[in-house]
Amino acid sequence: MSRPPLPTPRATSQWQGYRWMPLWAAPIAAIPVADWFLPPNIHLAHLLVIPLALAAAFADIRRTAATALLALVALIAAGAERHTLTTENVLVQMLSLVLFSTLLLIATRLREQHQRRLAVVRQVSEAAQSVLLRPLPRRAGSVSLASTYVAAETEARIGGDLYALVRASGTTRLIIGDARGKGLGAIGDIETVLGAFRFNAHGHSTLSGLASALESDVCWDLGQSHRGDPDEWPGEHFVTAAVLEIPDDQSCARLISFGHLPPLLLHGRHVTPLEVSVPAPPLGLGALTETEYAPLTFRFTPGDRLVLYTDGVTEARDRMGSFYPLVERVTAWADQRPDALVRRIGADLRAHTGGPLGDDMALIVLQHEGALVRARISENRWAS
Repeated sequence: MSRPPLPTPRATSQWQGYRWMPLWAAPIAAIPVADWFLPPNIHLAHLLVIPLALAAAFADIRRTAATALLALVALIAAGAERHTLTTENVLVQMLSLVLFSTLLLIATRLREQHQRRLAVVRQVSEAAQSVLLRPLPRRAGSVSLASTYVAAETEARIGGDLYALVRASGTTRLIIGDARGKGLGAIGDIETVLGAFRFNAHGHSTLSGLASALESDVCWDLGQSHRGDPDEWPGEHFVTAAVLEIPDDQSCARLISFGHLPPLLLHGRHVTPLEVSVPAPPLGLGALTETEYAPLTFRFTPGDRLVLYTDGVTEARDRMGSFYPLVERVTAWADQRPDALVRRIGADLRAHTGGPLGDDMALIVLQHEGALVRARISENRWAS
């Protein structure tokens, strides 16, 4: 799904300038009028700096300059009304206002330059993150999907969680994972895992072969990336993950867990955590032990759903310190389709925490559509 382009700093400043202009223009115009009615010993000219500072904070440099000029005209008008325009006091006030306005214009120019640089960096970051963590399709083979991703760091689109989907030889292969750590510091490790998964998902006919190649590539790449760092031991970087394979023409699915949280299988209103009896070590730690990547095969029939998630969901706490009860919630909403279930969990999770999440969060819901989707695929192939 494409995102609307980010507003440029100039457009943002112009909108804010128009929005807030009455807030500082009205007091400037009111000061000479008020001085006309006030006693000679009461002066309000010093208040002109307040709307001028507001203009420098919210408007662009042109509107800030116009506001400074308006404030200077207001000061001259107030002095002319009282016949004190040529007195030393008013002249000093005018000089001070000019110097203050000059400093604010310089600060406004620097702020605009910083906003432009920040917007460019943000757009580059958005593009890079979109390439790294590609949106999942709504349909893939015999399943429909919905997903959501929330990074723990403010304004970041991705953090330490990952997911990806590959179509290969009549199957849908999916990975969801969680890199050690959180936020932008884990992006290098998830790039390693995603690249290895997308490359190997096409080259291996079995899920076991894919898992073995995935561990080998990730272990080598992480070792190369963090070689020579004296502050880290060889097993410091790893990624827990679950790799799923769903054949188009079978009522089953296969799962290999690299120490990841168990997916939830929804059959009717019954929810079953798919616990793997002997999970593989997290990706990057496979060299520490001999591992046979034997997949867990389970029934996955039309109408069944799978919920895949990271610990940012289950370890989210409320104000009393209680973890989010995902299984309980999913059981109550087991009749929801993937998109509705994802929205429901996301909204309930925010209500549970009462604020931003403390960790990255990824959530995927799949539903087996059975012959309906396969028929549509056949029709599309025939039409093409």
